[in-house]
Amino acid sequence: MARYTGPTTKIARKFGEPIFGADKAFEKKNYPPGQHGQMKKRRKKSEYGVQLLEKQKAKYTYGLLERQFANTFKKAVRKKGITGEILLQLLESRLDNVVYRLGIAPTRRAARQLVGHRHITVNDRVVNIPSFSVKPGDIVGVREKSKNLEAIVDSLSSRAGSYSWLEWDQNLRKGKFLNYPERELIPENIKEQLIVELYSK
Repeated sequence: MARYTGPTTKIARKFGEPIFGADKAFEKKNYPPGQHGQMKKRRKKSEYGVQLLEKQKAKYTYGLLERQFANTFKKAVRKKGITGEILLQLLESRLDNVVYRLGIAPTRRAARQLVGHRHITVNDRVVNIPSFSVKPGDIVGVREKSKNLEAIVDSLSSRAGSYSWLEWDQNLRKGKFLNYPERELIPENIKEQLIVELYSK
């Protein structure tokens, strides 16, 4: 399966929440997609169905393919601690996600593109791998040649919130990944325990 590049609102409607961020189209059609989405009576999902939907939601939210997600879960299992929390921490420490969280890009998709097009540096070295794992203490910044790129300037000018595990220097266009975030600080509405239960079968 290739990476999903279709309409994001359709996917958000499938999960019943705007997982890709603010979405006016989602607000207008806050019901499942499809011809009979508004009228369709939802059958009660099985336990497996609920767990699978939660995994799919996490995959779409962070923009991973099935194999990538499964490999990330395996890494989480090998680490000491609460597997579900570690899984989300690993997803949060992906370079494309850190670029998005810092406000350099308005969405994770856009962040992935910036990384792939060599606009982003880690510790002053260009890194073009979106899945690159950022470690505490790493400095993520915008490449010198790309600092005046319209897409980056626009995104930074409308930078909304900040996160306690990230530090941003507006003048240098650089941010520091301070530490892996605690579960309660991660804003994504993902029930990670359901994902753990799914993979544990």
